[in-house]
Amino acid sequence: QGTIRSDIAKARLMIDQCRLLCMQAAREIDSGGVKEARQNIALIKVAAPQMAAWVVDRALQVHGAGGFCDDFPLAFLYAQSRALSMADGPDEVHMQAIAKTELARYLPKP
Repeated sequence: QGTIRSDIAKARLMIDQCRLLCMQAAREIDSGGVKEARQNIALIKVAAPQMAAWVVDRALQVHGAGGFCDDFPLAFLYAQSRALSMADGPDEVHMQAIAKTELARYLPKP
């Protein structure tokens, strides 16, 4: 029971983090355009699918083998969350873009 409560708390944390990141990107788009929000958009493209996969994976773990039967939508949701991580390119591509932008913030300008 303690591990399930911990998973619920972590799920809430991860969901809120993604939600706040989306809201921050939307604010940046509204104020400065898509180019201004490019970093946060890339972060969302990695964070949201990972969060969804983790939450569904934990739900499957709690339900055991029952999570894979048709009584629950968990198997379908797991497949969808996995597909979501590849919908706009692999995570590695987005991670490279994130790292490049992040490093550029700290490197001296020529």
